[in-house]
Amino acid sequence: MPFRVSADAFHLAATEAFKLLPRELLEPLDNVQIFVEPRYELLPHEHPDTQLFGYYDGVALSERGIDEIGRLPDRIVLFQETFEEECEDWAGIVRELRITLVHEIAHHLGLSEERIHELGWG
Repeated sequence: MPFRVSADAFHLAATEAFKLLPRELLEPLDNVQIFVEPRYELLPHEHPDTQLFGYYDGVALSERGIDEIGRLPDRIVLFQETFEEECEDWAGIVRELRITLVHEIAHHLGLSEERIHELGWG
């Protein structure tokens, strides 16, 4: 059974999860904003069982050049409904938010999926 929370409560859970992130992961963050969307809308080519917790949209730090100065912030987008569907309680939502934030921040840092999993962050 899904564990539903209000939008305000979900933002609070995301804030709690963010505070649990290791400092070495947060220090290099540059020009990133975190957004919450109610739900993920499947793309036509995606499998109907796709469960996306979030994604990173931007240019990884490892790929940036001097032409990146003045650009809009990168984005990490979190999908509230996925967390509610997959988690049984508040602690589960905070735990999954932390895992997702680590994963998406790792993409911001330029780490590949393979490296993220090697580090135990995926």
